[in-house]
Amino acid sequence: MKNFLLVYNPASGHAAFKNRLDAVIENFQRRGIFLSVYRTSRDDNRAFVDCVKISRPEGVISAGGDGTLHAVINWLMKNSIDLPVGIIGSGTSNDFAAHLELDAQNFFDVIANGNVRPVDLGLVNGREYFINVASAGVFTSVAHEVNARLKNFLGKSAYYLRGLGELTNFKATRLDIFADGKNFSTEAFLFLVLNSPSVAGFKKISAAAKIDDGLLDLLALKKNSPRSLMTSARKILAGIPIDDDENIFSLQARSLTISSAAGLTGDLDGEAGDPLPMRIETVPRALNFFAPKS
Repeated sequence: MKNFLLVYNPASGHAAFKNRLDAVIENFQRRGIFLSVYRTSRDDNRAFVDCVKISRPEGVISAGGDGTLHAVINWLMKNSIDLPVGIIGSGTSNDFAAHLELDAQNFFDVIANGNVRPVDLGLVNGREYFINVASAGVFTSVAHEVNARLKNFLGKSAYYLRGLGELTNFKATRLDIFADGKNFSTEAFLFLVLNSPSVAGFKKISAAAKIDDGLLDLLALKKNSPRSLMTSARKILAGIPIDDDENIFSLQARSLTISSAAGLTGDLDGEAGDPLPMRIETVPRALNFFAPKS
């Protein structure tokens, strides 16, 4: 029988995963997988490491949203723990799980079958990893201000509803970008540094972003008229990649530094990060993730 460590966030999504816990354990046991269970709490890096040492799992399963997965990959990387990672998407936003085509119907079999694929990570300022997206600018602060109860009730709509209220306050700022030895600058409302093309529930914002190419993809929404911005927004809503959109500044790089005089604060996988400047580098094929066979 295989032994896995299940890390679950009791507050993710509608806080309903804890009611599914027995069914999850039963489904894994039927597939020959025994679960040790770890319940997340604040500042529990050391406790997680101790749990890994005691349970000696063959893999770690993250049950929660993108924020829970963000915590898990940081615990693994910062403690040099080399274990494959499975995902049970049960949070408000499960962008990376969606990109891997993991859902409530297939994650048991995907993990039990043992098929893994290597995945790049981003490393910010030499100390914090992200798996999906690093960002700053308009809307970034909105995600942090959304009341947890509202987010659980409305889901992703909470972000969009608060974001609509910010439209009249749009202010562009100059971004100075140093990417793979080259300097760039642009006036922009926000930027995204992508590891995967799936962001904020939209599955294909970028056509170029890949999780195993050793590159990160920068998309910055340039200063423009509301009419032009709505054109770009319609593309995003329609699932059309915006890499080549005239309102988007885009590039690929292995490492980049983004600075702004506007006092922007970064966001990593939906979690609050440090103020800019943001120094980002790719960590190629840093972890293996359970995923369907391609």
